[in-house]
Amino acid sequence: MSTLTDKIAELEKISAALEPSKEERIHYLQSTGIYTSQFIDSLPFRNTFSNTKANADKLKIDGRKKNIQEVFDLYTTEVIDHGLIPSSGGHIGYIPGGGIFLSAIGDYLADISNEYAGMYFGSPGAVTIENELINWMKKEFHFPETAVGNLTSGGSIANLIALTAARDKHQIKNDKIEKSVIYLSPQVHHCIHKALRIIGLEDIVIRELELDDHHRINAELLKKHIDVDKLAGLNPFMVIASAGTTDTGAVDPLNEIGTIAKSHEMWFHIDGAYGGFFILTKRAKEKFNGIEKADSLVIDPHKGLFLPYGLGAVLVKDKDALFHSHHYTANYMQDANNPDLPLNPADVSPELTKHFRGLRLWLPLQIHGIDPFVACLEEKLYLTDYFREELKKRDFKVGPEPDLSVSYFWYPAKGVDENVFNQKLMEMIHEDGRIFLSSTKINGKQVIRIAILSFRTKKETIDVCLEMIDRCLQKTKLHFEI
Repeated sequence: MSTLTDKIAELEKISAALEPSKEERIHYLQSTGIYTSQFIDSLPFRNTFSNTKANADKLKIDGRKKNIQEVFDLYTTEVIDHGLIPSSGGHIGYIPGGGIFLSAIGDYLADISNEYAGMYFGSPGAVTIENELINWMKKEFHFPETAVGNLTSGGSIANLIALTAARDKHQIKNDKIEKSVIYLSPQVHHCIHKALRIIGLEDIVIRELELDDHHRINAELLKKHIDVDKLAGLNPFMVIASAGTTDTGAVDPLNEIGTIAKSHEMWFHIDGAYGGFFILTKRAKEKFNGIEKADSLVIDPHKGLFLPYGLGAVLVKDKDALFHSHHYTANYMQDANNPDLPLNPADVSPELTKHFRGLRLWLPLQIHGIDPFVACLEEKLYLTDYFREELKKRDFKVGPEPDLSVSYFWYPAKGVDENVFNQKLMEMIHEDGRIFLSSTKINGKQVIRIAILSFRTKKETIDVCLEMIDRCLQKTKLHFEI
């Protein structure tokens, strides 16, 4: 019979594979460096979209050991070669990010060191970096130093945190739910509605507000709705504005809405997940006047700062409202609970287990500085103008002048239903796949969306896209025999 130490020794030999030798580590890193460099270099020559499916059988976990090149080949054929390539500059549909290289280095360092970014006691440096990133954002968005915030996985969790704080501040619970009113744009991101369900406000009254010709909330009509609801004995408690809607990129009149919300002692929330960081640009800065009036604000660095997916942020002025739901203590955490220490990210978020995601932003900002980010944002605004002007030359109709870098267009087909024609045109564009665009419906009209935000999207990309649209338009006309 094996002794206990023999059994341990036997298991140690097997488990030792989880700690590769120095030579193995160098091999893995070199192989990964070659693979990733080849991938980045290949992006200009790859289609951005392929409407094909991965082979699940090839991706199953079978317990068999494979070499790293075998795995990379599998990743290429079953992951990269199907669907959308979000890292491509040809991704100008949905809201792209892109994934700057140094963010990957930041994630690598965070994963190797495995710093725990939930409690200051566990990693003072990691938490300080995340708090300093929040402080930087507070400064850029003119929030007070007393505001608190959190780096989240994205806009969905960031909005969830903000709406929970609003609910708790105004004590919206029990019978009060059905009498309370939230005002928002019909173009608000759907994660808002999802968050309301999650936090128990599914039965709240939601007023979708009228929009102006540029798809922005009509502030004067907002006033009237609030007055009418108050006369009816309802409880208007929150208004949600967008600093860049997903459908059309509209920036609501933040200053006017903020004034209205304050006059009625309502919570003012702004979802700036897509557009917020355009405040850094000279050209768009004025559109964000009034953003400082928000009680809570959501912004996504993995959109406006071109990072890989997985980094959103929320700022909240009322610390007590945020603490109400998220600040808990436990006996086993007593060593870490010291009120004299800086803010713990775990105290303002549903997450206790907290990946050190802040390093993916901190590292690029330290090495690149801010100027390349600002220039890239400015570039996207001008590329949007260029795209629209070229579309008009081709007899396309375009939506109103955009606030930021999202716009839309459609072809005014003759002798066939426009919606049917433009839906078919969208299918042709997806079938081509060189550049990825998406579609939406605006007031019942089928339109094709432009969403220019990837740091790899350049004028050359737009020119390729225009040539693709030309070809797809001719094919669509042939399909309908027009």
